[in-house]
Amino acid sequence: MTDTPQAGTPPTGPETTGHEWDGIAEYNNPLPRWWLITLYATIAWAFAYWIAYPAWPLLTGYTGGLLGYSQREAVLGEVEAVRRDRDARGQAQLASASLDAIRADPALLRLALATGKAAFGDNCAGCHGGSATGATGYPNLQDDDWLWGGTPEAIERTIRTGARSGHGETHLGDMPAFGRDGLLTRAQIQAVAGYVLSLSGRPGTPAATLDAGREVFAGTCAGCHGETGTGNPEMGAPNLADAISLYGASPEQVVATISHGRKGVMPAWEGRLDPATIKSLAVYVHGLGGGR
Repeated sequence: MTDTPQAGTPPTGPETTGHEWDGIAEYNNPLPRWWLITLYATIAWAFAYWIAYPAWPLLTGYTGGLLGYSQREAVLGEVEAVRRDRDARGQAQLASASLDAIRADPALLRLALATGKAAFGDNCAGCHGGSATGATGYPNLQDDDWLWGGTPEAIERTIRTGARSGHGETHLGDMPAFGRDGLLTRAQIQAVAGYVLSLSGRPGTPAATLDAGREVFAGTCAGCHGETGTGNPEMGAPNLADAISLYGASPEQVVATISHGRKGVMPAWEGRLDPATIKSLAVYVHGLGGGR
């Protein structure tokens, strides 16, 4: 900045822009050439980057750019490649090892539990719940009550072939609809329901009804559930002498079960999941706390 020259005096200082504030004039010094070249280069680089790489946000995504490159996708691809390589080696070991061998090898067991947990969340939690505690009609996998057996081998077969799934080796064992099909009268159903409730220690059924229910049970139900009502895993017949009931244990619910039967379906996962994942699921489910 410099003082404004007096009128009529020829300019002797640097060129000014003609702007003046309170008697102070503004120099008109040009920017350094190297600075301008750098500025224009960065502007050109910015436009080239916008065109070549993903840059502009859209309502549902972003522009892909001519090169379609994404550093995030590149990193994720590298991570996925490492994971696939690691999993391929681990899954091959799981597929070739027996369940006993998997449980005896700490490294394989850790891999199986991690694989099984992920597979459970993706495929099983929708029915059995995220914590595997089940719901009405969907078994709790954390207790020690199993329709088709709770050993690792039995669990693996159940996962592989399902129940009433249409698989050639699926579990079968339908409970008849004793009321709907006219196999028992309403009075007989009421009596046997009272007797079934008494097997798990639920009081309130008169002695005469218990005697009548016991007789119906012996002639109609014991063939599947056993004379003492403790069930038969080979037929998928539940234990009626414990306090666990898949479809509810109120008198009304037990009467409904006897009257209309139960034919729950579990899908067969063979063909949907690879053998290593099925084994991992069996190990994981068995380790939830309810396996035998």
